[in-house]
Amino acid sequence: MRVAASLAAAGLVTVGCAGDGRDDTAARPTAPGESTTRPPDTGPASPSTTPATTSPSPRAPAPPEASPPASSRTSPSPPAPAPVTLAFAGDIHFEGELRARLDDPADALAPAKPALSAADLTVANLETSIGDSGRPAADKRYTFQAPPSALRALASAGVDVATMANNHGLDFGAAGLADTLAAADDARTGEPAIDVVGIGRDTDDAFAPALHEVGGTTVAVLGASLPDDPTADPTAHWAATASSGGVAVALDPARLLAAVRHARDTADVVAVYLHWGVQGERCPSDSQRDLASALAGAGADVVVGSHAHRLQGAGTLDGTYVAYGLGNFAWYTQSPTTSPTGVLTVTADGTGVTDATWTPARIGSDGLPDFVTGADAEQMSGDFASLRSCTDLRPLPDR
Repeated sequence: MRVAASLAAAGLVTVGCAGDGRDDTAARPTAPGESTTRPPDTGPASPSTTPATTSPSPRAPAPPEASPPASSRTSPSPPAPAPVTLAFAGDIHFEGELRARLDDPADALAPAKPALSAADLTVANLETSIGDSGRPAADKRYTFQAPPSALRALASAGVDVATMANNHGLDFGAAGLADTLAAADDARTGEPAIDVVGIGRDTDDAFAPALHEVGGTTVAVLGASLPDDPTADPTAHWAATASSGGVAVALDPARLLAAVRHARDTADVVAVYLHWGVQGERCPSDSQRDLASALAGAGADVVVGSHAHRLQGAGTLDGTYVAYGLGNFAWYTQSPTTSPTGVLTVTADGTGVTDATWTPARIGSDGLPDFVTGADAEQMSGDFASLRSCTDLRPLPDR
């Protein structure tokens, strides 16, 4: 059974969610470093040496497809879970100008560290294979591979969980997958440590959540991929099976929904990071909407995604906070539609998401996000709020 990464200390970031008729994201954009920053990651430790605010937690196995129904969002036993802050960032890889930054992985994403490390737990999409083995897929125009230091770069910047359930996780075939899984195992016990979800040695492994204890509140994070074409053959997307490694593919969502229900029974907060949608589209596809609704019914508190390489709308759906597209975050190409980015930070307390904020940035020529302030931040936050107009989402209500 895998062991989760070192656990972040609990903290509060009081934030606001942009809304139609309630301009709360635009009203108070947050500059990097403004929120409370968690203490430095000290790596895994035994219960006898870990500070009282953190404790190691095993990575839970994925359940069989037959799973008990979702339990209430309320913690089944007192005391009530303490509020936690969860931060989410979009697509990251280390191609082009970004590759040289891995020569010093501890500072590779240093400009983004204040925004990424301010929350109790931070999740991002790592859009690349890891290692130095295998051959690039012959039928793909773009294939990405980065050395294992890419995981250390993410961890050093404050990312606690990386999902690799995407269309580049197996760009270098079976040999590349073996390298990736070995690097992920090492990263879970590294210093600083990071969990990898959405990819594994078989279906159970790929759909297993990372579990983190944050000040007594258990957070489960799952990763999965929903390819653009809902009728596609899962074998064309390197889907993990009962007997072979790959990514957690949710063309048939039953396995993912079962994993969410199972996590709901053991965790106070459940977050799902999806690789989904149509590249270049600002509005969610029908498959995104359908799966978001199903995940809300299964008990997910937060559903976020990427893959469109541009921002998509965010808000609430049946009590679940959904952010359809977080765009790129550290990426080697930019354009007027793909350079806007940011960090989404939500507060959850075991009954759902109670608050949210968007910290806007633009990806520069070096491939890194440059966080903005003042009138520029207000404009970008307003633009992000306006993306909700073509979704099925509503603004987060006041509590």
